[in-house]
Amino acid sequence: MSAREEILARIRRAVDGAPEVEIRRAYRTTSEVADLVRLFAERVDDYRAIVHVIPAAEVPARIAGLVGDRRMIIPDGLPREWAAGVPAGLHDADGVVTGCAVAIAETGTIVLDSGPGQGSRAQTLVPDYHLCVVRAGQIVPGVPEAVARLDPARPLTWISGPSATSDIELNRVEGVHGPRTLEVIISS
Repeated sequence: MSAREEILARIRRAVDGAPEVEIRRAYRTTSEVADLVRLFAERVDDYRAIVHVIPAAEVPARIAGLVGDRRMIIPDGLPREWAAGVPAGLHDADGVVTGCAVAIAETGTIVLDSGPGQGSRAQTLVPDYHLCVVRAGQIVPGVPEAVARLDPARPLTWISGPSATSDIELNRVEGVHGPRTLEVIISS
């Protein structure tokens, strides 16, 4: 008998004959947020990301202005009008332009699922700069609503601000596990 099997056998003997207990779970599944775009923009800004809230018609020009002459990864499925910059490969890219699967207002989190226009996990974590376009209709109030929209079989990347960590002395270091700079365009 393995150690695991022995431990499980002990647990079974210990609870043998104990009455069944119903565990009630009343998880919150919806949230009320008056202005999803405003709250999401505030929370993303709290994470030290750069945020632009603009009308949808201005998105292509804003992307072109932000990208400039950077060499950018342009994932398959990205709207053509957003594909500004000089296309680049993974190892010579300055950044990546993506859309997203969903965004969460309460947490300021962007979720990528490698769908059209979102790129692969490597394409969004290797470059030092990530420009993500979030459409207002993709913003949900809370995590439960986001999870309900996502396919758990897809590779999910949850982004809450630029990549950062702190060392033992609490010195913040950015860009360790992903892009050092996150810029978000919220198109309303």
